[in-house]
Amino acid sequence: MEKLPENKDKALTIYDIAKEAGVSAATVSRVLTNSANVRKEKRDKVQNLIEKYNFMPNAMARGLSDNKSKAIGIVAADIRNPYYSEVFVACENAAREAGYTTLLCNSLGITEREEMHLEMLQQQRVDAIIQLGGRADDLVSNGEYVEKVKQIIPNIPLVVTGKLDGTPSYEVQIDAKRAVRLLMDYLLGLGHERIAMVGGRKDVLATFNKAQEYREILKEHHIPYREEYVIEGSYNYETGYFCMNQVLELDDIPTAVIAINDFAAAGVVRSASEHGYRIPQDISVVSYDNTHLAELLIPKLTSIDYDYVTFGRKLVETAIAVAQGRKVPRHQKVTPALMIRESSGPAPGGA
Repeated sequence: MEKLPENKDKALTIYDIAKEAGVSAATVSRVLTNSANVRKEKRDKVQNLIEKYNFMPNAMARGLSDNKSKAIGIVAADIRNPYYSEVFVACENAAREAGYTTLLCNSLGITEREEMHLEMLQQQRVDAIIQLGGRADDLVSNGEYVEKVKQIIPNIPLVVTGKLDGTPSYEVQIDAKRAVRLLMDYLLGLGHERIAMVGGRKDVLATFNKAQEYREILKEHHIPYREEYVIEGSYNYETGYFCMNQVLELDDIPTAVIAINDFAAAGVVRSASEHGYRIPQDISVVSYDNTHLAELLIPKLTSIDYDYVTFGRKLVETAIAVAQGRKVPRHQKVTPALMIRESSGPAPGGA
């Protein structure tokens, strides 16, 4: 064992102790913090040297024993979508309040990028990962992606806003069925029965659940389900515009339209305006997400709100709790609320 040099001008460091004891600096730190993960032989060597030199470590030295990065990785499907922007900002604020930083990765809906980002976050040694959308939105979890996830991050807590069957992930989901019921009950109460749904894909979990609930509610009210009123697409402005163009070509035009999100609703509003329809006097338009677009559109948009502050806090608190070894529910729901604005009103002529 190499003895420490007699040099009173040089402050003794944790690395000096480690060198003389023949152990790593991390081992010395674990001894200093009374960690149980040190063999007795090594603990005794380190402890003897600490006492011999009356060693008083600084806070940084003590921190070496803590392998936590105090960072949370966030993989978003597409941050250009206002919904993901809102969720990320809420997560970032909640993380900051808890003393954590966030690392944002944008996959643009490309599976290979999601995998690449997960690998990078693992290398960055983040404490946990939150996945917003992407493959976690699949109605049926992609088997190849699930296996990749299990290989890439076997020991990093993963929290998703959808689901990844076959992984030990934690789910914090918006209650999609509750969201569509809020909109349908509201529109039915205004006398609407011809209600269209535009945008979204039914291979996406939340969209599938919304479509199922929409159909169930119509059945409860003895209103026939009409295939032509349900038009699939994507989740962007163009989808809303082109889907609404199709709706307005029908012989029996609906009196209300539910857009899959605020982005699509903007396209719906433009299409209706170009065809000479007034909102809400001729057609009511409502949507999901209640992003900043809802306040910017003319007329202002009736939309389903997810309480992003609570949503982000739940995601972050779940991630931190799992990273710290605390027990939390595997499945949690965020309760949506209806924000009524100018784009919706009574059905014309009592529908």
